[in-house]
Amino acid sequence: MTTYSLISTPCIQLCVLEQSTGLCIGCGRTRAEIGAWGTMDEAGRRAIMATLSERLLALTSRKSDRVRPSQERAQDRAHKRGNLS
Repeated sequence: MTTYSLISTPCIQLCVLEQSTGLCIGCGRTRAEIGAWGTMDEAGRRAIMATLSERLLALTSRKSDRVRPSQERAQDRAHKRGNLS
């Protein structure tokens, strides 16, 4: 009888690689890390997982820096139309 053990994974089923960094926007791993995940030992997976929150924070910061100017322009237009005080 074959026994299976669950492997730890940061995957949240939101698998999209951010083009400029190559990091998954869901879990923060690289394409190479995702591909090798099933063959890595638990210590290797845990070492990568220890870095993911920092990676995701950096991705979020980069995204908000790109989005913020367009949001500010939209707020400016709304203010000019009298929709915001």
